[in-house]
Amino acid sequence: MPVIKPISDLRNKANEISELAHKSDEPIFITKNGEGDMVVMSMAQYSKLQLKIDLFSKLAVAQAQKASGDKGRTLSQVMKDLRKRLRETA
Repeated sequence: MPVIKPISDLRNKANEISELAHKSDEPIFITKNGEGDMVVMSMAQYSKLQLKIDLFSKLAVAQAQKASGDKGRTLSQVMKDLRKRLRETA
């Protein structure tokens, strides 16, 4: 369930909003004059969101490559490359 708070709580109850953002691990929707204005979230939640966006971006590239006919690499090719990299760094 979304957490919705008035903008006055940012000024009057900033610590409470901070605690809520960390405990709920969900974004908090801030309203101004009864309408949505902004979203507040913890840095941890923001980092998770950024990682998801990065993953979705990479998946979109992979889907586009597949749609254009790119066959990619086999699992054995990938494993061979990984083993080679591991030997080089050891």
